[in-house]
Amino acid sequence: MSTSVPDNILGALPAELPLFPLNGVLLLPRGTLPLNVFEPRYLAMVDAALAGARMIGIIQPAADGTIGLSAPDGTNLYRTGCAGRITGFQETEDGRYLLELRGICRFDAAEELELRDGYRRIRPDFSPYMEDLAPPDKISIERERLLNGLKGYFEAQNIAADWDALVKTPDDRLVTTLSMVCPFDSAEKQVLLEAAGDAQRCKLLIGFIESTLRADNGNTSLN
Repeated sequence: MSTSVPDNILGALPAELPLFPLNGVLLLPRGTLPLNVFEPRYLAMVDAALAGARMIGIIQPAADGTIGLSAPDGTNLYRTGCAGRITGFQETEDGRYLLELRGICRFDAAEELELRDGYRRIRPDFSPYMEDLAPPDKISIERERLLNGLKGYFEAQNIAADWDALVKTPDDRLVTTLSMVCPFDSAEKQVLLEAAGDAQRCKLLIGFIESTLRADNGNTSLN
């Protein structure tokens, strides 16, 4: 993938990033994530983000996380997450925020900062993921195999989908969307996040889907 990134995009990456830890939730570059924010500390986080760079880091809690224990509950986090820009928000009558985040670039947590209003902050290191900021290159994926497995997977998981729309979706957007919406466990979500690119991410998707189908078929045959 090309890593030629305009200076104005590079300059928009923040030196400090608030974190929104969410288990089993994946944000990828160029993906869109809706969020319902209601905890007071995260309402404060959104207020601060809207007054600044409008960016939030989505990251998963992890039992073996490595970025520190400064949160009041001592929650460990994975080191790698994805920064998203707030592209839309609505404040509800009961005081919640309904947000839309657009994935911008993955990051590694370089340093954890002091809590602010109860939410966690870091100095992010975006440098390993500069390719996230470049326009996606055309990729080669096993599209037929992915879609064939996906049909059975959606049926097994009771997931309704607009199949005609999926079939027409470009490869890179298809891989990003499926990685984000499929109900994989948190460890699998993290592997998808840290994949080198869409082609590798697609191979992982196929593996997770086919593994789930094999397990389901095995459980059915035992009953």
